[in-house]
Amino acid sequence: MKIRQFLEYHGIATNPFAEEDAQTDPVFKDHCLKQIYHPAWDKIYGDPADPATSLVFGEKGAGKTALRLQIRAHLEDHNQAHPERRVFVIEYDDFNPFLDRFRETFSSRRRKAKRVLAEWKLWDHMDSILSLGVTRLIDQILQVRSPHGQPTDLAPQDVAKLDRHQARDLMLLAACYDSSTAETFLGRWHRLRRKVKFRTLPTYADVAFGLLATGLVLGWIVYFSMWEWLATPWPYLAVAVSWLPHLARCWKWFWRARSMVRHVRVGNHELNPLRKVLMRFTPAQISGQPLPNKERTDDRFELLCKLQGILASLGFPGIVVLVDRVDEPHLINGRTEAMQQFLWPLLDNKFLKHPGIGFKLLLPIEIEHYLDREDREFFQRARLDKQNMIPSLEWTGEALYDVAVARVQACAAGDENPTLRGLFAKSVTEQRLIEGFRSLRVPRHLFKFMYRLLVAHCHAHTDESPVWEISSETFESVLAVFSRDQDQVDRGLRAG
Repeated sequence: MKIRQFLEYHGIATNPFAEEDAQTDPVFKDHCLKQIYHPAWDKIYGDPADPATSLVFGEKGAGKTALRLQIRAHLEDHNQAHPERRVFVIEYDDFNPFLDRFRETFSSRRRKAKRVLAEWKLWDHMDSILSLGVTRLIDQILQVRSPHGQPTDLAPQDVAKLDRHQARDLMLLAACYDSSTAETFLGRWHRLRRKVKFRTLPTYADVAFGLLATGLVLGWIVYFSMWEWLATPWPYLAVAVSWLPHLARCWKWFWRARSMVRHVRVGNHELNPLRKVLMRFTPAQISGQPLPNKERTDDRFELLCKLQGILASLGFPGIVVLVDRVDEPHLINGRTEAMQQFLWPLLDNKFLKHPGIGFKLLLPIEIEHYLDREDREFFQRARLDKQNMIPSLEWTGEALYDVAVARVQACAAGDENPTLRGLFAKSVTEQRLIEGFRSLRVPRHLFKFMYRLLVAHCHAHTDESPVWEISSETFESVLAVFSRDQDQVDRGLRAG
């Protein structure tokens, strides 16, 4: 007996339980994204008009990625409904590029991953988030298609709202944090400069002076036919002196750019292009401006405020940062201690409670146990009591039952109205289903169990003698075997 044959009999077009990851689950993304919610949804999502931080711990399969997708979808709806009070979304969930660049800083020292992560600081997180935010903002201003398919919320006329100081701030942020690889760093910076009408002509004054002085010396020699001067050091000395202001400025910004490349340890900038960009600011424009060229957070907070000011002028008074999949980077590779080293610097109340920014941290349950080992100083710095913390993303049997019902209905064929109870014999009561689902704990286990149950039932019957209801015996035996196997996976006895 085939699974499709069984499902079609009950009016179900596709298998509701075939996928386990929300990232690639068409049933969830097309039908259940705005219908199925965890009971703690309201606390986690909060109010987009005033973004707040939420700290969520959940085991694998509890729905953290689904929460991230739901938050992003609801924020997109909010942005469409409130074009003057939109929320700028930064998805901080792909850590490999930042960790790879960070590791290169220590590659010459041959440090192990454990020792490398011990060097990760709060300003590295801030540099990563600023890099994502600035790059996405510039993509939208330049109308560049996002690689993640995120919508472009900026219209060309929105850029005209920036005053000259904000244009300067945007160009400074682009110099520090634009990490796009779609085009060259210099070419993209100059394209942005033209878009926001940022004038750089005054920065060529020292070059013009050098060219003018060189032309005068050569003209003097040619006009008066004083070719014998070429055999003396005086014309060369005069030309060299005329270029000294430009050479001094090159030297100054070479060292400033070198310091930035060294201290933005997650960046992908090269030294010479960065120096050229920094030299396109006049002394009046860049004097006293923060630059990420020290091992501290002060400059990063000031640059973050500049980004917020620009976004507010463009109609984005709020920012939401979605943090997910911290166990997946190859430098972490699911190791609990590595996750703790990577995340702990981020748990800083000053940063998490920064005005106008809400962090949605969707974290593995394993590192929640590390909190009990921390001292008073850590809790004073993190102030987890202020972060809307969800200690465990738990699902009741009733909630999982509702999830299963919703997925079955979402896969209905045409005008059919299938039910979850219709798949089972009358001996399998609704209460028994709820009790069985409660033992599964999380949605991913529910999907795995239901898929295994459908396979077991269909394999037990032939096409010539089909049985259209799953018996109580099949339900109990498959549940017992699945629970035993899952216990072994949880204990790490075998790969799941």
